[in-house]
Amino acid sequence: MTIKKARELLDKKEISAKELAEGALLQIEKRNKELNVFLEVYDDVLKQAEDAQKLIDSKKSSELTGIPLAVKDNILIKGRKASAASKILENYTATYTATAAQKLLDQSVVFMGRTNMDEFAMGGSTENSAYGVTKNPHDTERVAGGSSGGSAVAVAADMAMGALGSDTGGSVREPASFCGVVGLKPTYGSVSRYGLMAMGSSLDVIGPIGKTVSDVEIIFDAIKGKDKYDSTSIDISPLSPSYIKRGKEGKMKIGVPYHILDQKGISDDVKKNTDESIEKLKNLGFEIQEIKLPNIDKSLAVYYIVMPAEVSSNMARYDGIKYGLSVPGKNLLEVYKKTRGEGFGKEVRRRIILGTYVLSSGYYDAYYSKAMAARKIIGLEFAEAFEKVDAILTPTAPSPAFKIGEKSDPLEMYLADIFTVTANIVGVPALSLPSGFASPKPSAEAGFSEINGKKLPLGIQLMSPHSSENILFEIGKYFLGEVSH
Repeated sequence: MTIKKARELLDKKEISAKELAEGALLQIEKRNKELNVFLEVYDDVLKQAEDAQKLIDSKKSSELTGIPLAVKDNILIKGRKASAASKILENYTATYTATAAQKLLDQSVVFMGRTNMDEFAMGGSTENSAYGVTKNPHDTERVAGGSSGGSAVAVAADMAMGALGSDTGGSVREPASFCGVVGLKPTYGSVSRYGLMAMGSSLDVIGPIGKTVSDVEIIFDAIKGKDKYDSTSIDISPLSPSYIKRGKEGKMKIGVPYHILDQKGISDDVKKNTDESIEKLKNLGFEIQEIKLPNIDKSLAVYYIVMPAEVSSNMARYDGIKYGLSVPGKNLLEVYKKTRGEGFGKEVRRRIILGTYVLSSGYYDAYYSKAMAARKIIGLEFAEAFEKVDAILTPTAPSPAFKIGEKSDPLEMYLADIFTVTANIVGVPALSLPSGFASPKPSAEAGFSEINGKKLPLGIQLMSPHSSENILFEIGKYFLGEVSH
């Protein structure tokens, strides 16, 4: 059941909002214990559904009225708990509502509950949660991806029809790829960050996850737009300049940076699936063009300097004084040390230390300044590429979902972000599409990487110029067969 289909059935009175909510609750009851998706299922789900039904009955419903959605545990809703999957905020209750969540509440969606994630969104596997690992619904021995692992699994396992995640370096797209769903990282600033717990403020963006491109587009249209509470927020016009230009010129062009697909660490399944996806797009009438992005290989290094620097600054507010956990000590410094030492997990502490180091006297110019200069160069290379093509295609992740505990080395884990971080560095929108059906295999379902008898989804990523999500939606709908020529 998709959001689009549910809307039709709700408006025709063929199903009720309560029945939809009950269906999602049933799936949660069946699988949540095993998969560890929801940290909390809200106790007023059916009441929310009844309120939504009143609007539907009085013909005052919007596109998302009565639709069951999940929300990542770092997005605030007033009066509800939000812990960012950390012990330091274990019983924190939000005092205000995030703008993105408020826009959905204004449409009377049914929020099912808050989903598990990597602590403070730091991680690519949801193994860094203080409340246990979220498991992949296709193979419970494997990770769901991260940091929005709970949100992706909620959609993939029918516990919600859509979900909100946040994406700082691939945190919506990677779990979407691992779980076989659609995930959008919007243009930086197109969705307000007000009420999203900050990780890397120049990189963070709230993004939707859904089963289809149409569903993701519906949620994005509901949450996007300028917000007086977020000075970095922007309005996106219905038709971006690049989209209008493409419309005049005819056939849409997709650029492929083949030079980055030959590096080590990319699985054969992913390479084969990417080639098959490119072939499929050619057959759909898209023009494929080789492009060069000379400094894209530096993106990961840039990201892992800029992001920890912003993390070290953003995490300073969790000091045991203002809110959250407070561990008593002999003096103020000891309170800080004990609270942060006990409240933060290993990965958060690692990134704070790394970020404080690159910002420290003597190292700021050696690392941070150079990373910012490289970031600018990568942005200019992307702008140049988008003069020639409408979208850029890469795999979403270098491999299918890996086993829980398999990547114990932090550096190995960071390398999983190799294709996703660039969109955050340059601020462009990016969409992960399940490319599972792109290649028939005799032993497995099409395009699924079959390991030990378990079929694992694969994904491709499309990036487009700033404020041109509509290009991604158009290509994505053709690719997934939601529309045809």
